[in-house]
Amino acid sequence: MTLSVQSVWLIPALPLLAAAIGALTPRGGRKLAAGCAIAAMSVAFVLSCLALNGALVNPAQHAVFNFVWFDLGHRTVDLGLLLDPLTALMLVMVTFVGTLIFIFSLGYMKEDANFTRFFCFLSLFAAAMLGLLVANSLLLLFVCWELVGLASYLLIGFWFHKPSAAAAAKKAFITTRIGDLGFLLGMLWLYNSTQTLLFYDGGHGCLETGVLAGLTGSTVAGGLALSTAIGLLIFCGAVGKSGQFPLHVWLPDAMEGPTPVSALIHAATMVAAGVFLIARVYPLMAADQLLEHVPVHALTVVAFIGAITALLGAVIAVAQNDIKRILAFSTVSQLGYMMLALGVGAPAAAIFHLLTHAFFKALLFLGAGSVIHAAHHEQDIRRLGGLRLRMRVTFAAFTAGMLALAGFPFVFSGFWSKEGILHAAHEWDVSQLPLYMGLTAVVLTAFYMTRLMAEVFFGHGRSHEAEHAHENPAVMTVPLVLLAICAVVLGFLGTPAWPWLQSVLTGKAIEPHSIFEGGGLMLLSIILVGAGLGLGWAVYGRRLRQKAEAADPLQTAMPGVFAALADRLGFDEFYAATVFRLNAYAAALADFLDRRVWGGLVSFLGSLGEFAGLVNRSVDEDGLNGGFDSFSEGVRGTGQRYSRLQTGEVHGYLRTLAIGFVVLVLIVVLGGVR
Repeated sequence: MTLSVQSVWLIPALPLLAAAIGALTPRGGRKLAAGCAIAAMSVAFVLSCLALNGALVNPAQHAVFNFVWFDLGHRTVDLGLLLDPLTALMLVMVTFVGTLIFIFSLGYMKEDANFTRFFCFLSLFAAAMLGLLVANSLLLLFVCWELVGLASYLLIGFWFHKPSAAAAAKKAFITTRIGDLGFLLGMLWLYNSTQTLLFYDGGHGCLETGVLAGLTGSTVAGGLALSTAIGLLIFCGAVGKSGQFPLHVWLPDAMEGPTPVSALIHAATMVAAGVFLIARVYPLMAADQLLEHVPVHALTVVAFIGAITALLGAVIAVAQNDIKRILAFSTVSQLGYMMLALGVGAPAAAIFHLLTHAFFKALLFLGAGSVIHAAHHEQDIRRLGGLRLRMRVTFAAFTAGMLALAGFPFVFSGFWSKEGILHAAHEWDVSQLPLYMGLTAVVLTAFYMTRLMAEVFFGHGRSHEAEHAHENPAVMTVPLVLLAICAVVLGFLGTPAWPWLQSVLTGKAIEPHSIFEGGGLMLLSIILVGAGLGLGWAVYGRRLRQKAEAADPLQTAMPGVFAALADRLGFDEFYAATVFRLNAYAAALADFLDRRVWGGLVSFLGSLGEFAGLVNRSVDEDGLNGGFDSFSEGVRGTGQRYSRLQTGEVHGYLRTLAIGFVVLVLIVVLGGVR
């Protein structure tokens, strides 16, 4: 049984309907809001499995269903739905992980007064992400992309009464909008150049060969291919959403939201959207690879940004003390690995790591949420400790997630997906620098996760909250167990011995080969993982912290470096001193120009107009009107005086004629005498 492409709209529609129901549900309807949300995600998961079954029939095919949205003069704006293995696998991952997070939230948010609103926002978040996945139009994808941003704003700032949460929500929203501006410009440029935003449209879509050939054949300023310029602009959106350098600063602060939100953002939805976007438009990003005359290729930029981010996130995570911030910087680092894989030409490896990461990172965040909930919302790892015996299920599940993230060899999924990325970076003929950065991040990842485990679960409780922590109910621990199982099992879908996932994603049969092929790099990676785990245990495990106030061993050894890393290398301060200050200056200049220059000019022109009006009034009323009125009064007076002669009496008229006649005779006579 399969789900056709015409019906995939049902998958995002179900959680959207649940969000609508939740929005109309009063606070007392907790069971209705949560029940609808979980039921919608569960049914969406079933439909996603049916969609995957249909996509696997022909993995190389892009099944599309396009339709007219509205007419625009003599043209139309088209949208479409797309079903292929990439979409189907992402749908299954998002709905499955999302369902478990929703169930976990039942226990975590049980006492929250805004329980119904929380599930409404969760459902909206999931619906937006699922809509993004099924889009066959960059326009539809962008609409859902912005809805994801809106939902993240609502969820990060869910506890808006906390100033830090409100600030974090605003920071996330504004930072991602910076990247989205580039995305929007790239989308408009793409439409202007191709007259379509459909990905696949019977040979006329913007990701199809004929259209891409036209984009690579055109150049813009600097000698860049048009496809490169558009691809880099679209990549800006992915940099913002997926927390890549230099727009990574919002992601750690997003921890201010409830922990299930952190799990949803960091595992299944928001940050995965950026990687998915680049994987979706990969033909556009790779279109310039055969061009030798261009100064830079789009994927080269992606690779180096990903490598820098992978190393940067791992370095900063070493000195963080908030359990969720450590995991947040871990997410930044792992997303960098995914971008690195895309940049070096291994999109299948990137998606493989995206899928494995979604499960073990959801596990880690929910495990952290279990710890925080049990320890009465204590998040500082220095004030925890000793939870290994008090929370056995959480400890076991969290350990599985930690080992998957660290890339413990052969057993855990993170090892196989990470190895695929490292091997792809090793085969990249542009530069080996991203590989070295990735290998360095391998050591650091194992180190800081060992630090986290030692501080949280070993030793003894270093606060009242830690000493009285206890295991959470099954509604919170069962999702952890299921995710822990997936953190192991999922890796075997893409091992070299059975590269099923890679075959499905590429649409080509990939022959199995020995897991030890290219064993030199694998051996080096295993040694680095072991070194990171051993070094972490030597520093933090053998000498467990006794007091919460005790200095960190790294802080004692390298106080300056540790302080810089704890301060996140000062990126926030740097942006505050540069970008924010420049923005403040620009705003002040705009205010000055508006009030003093343009406002003054408008005021001057207004005064000039008023003066001209006064002059016009003086000339018109006092001059023209006054003169005309005076002349009219003279004429009227003359007329009035003359009118007195018009009495209407005949005797008077005869008397006047007689007098006139006498006067006339006198004049004639006197004239004749002279």
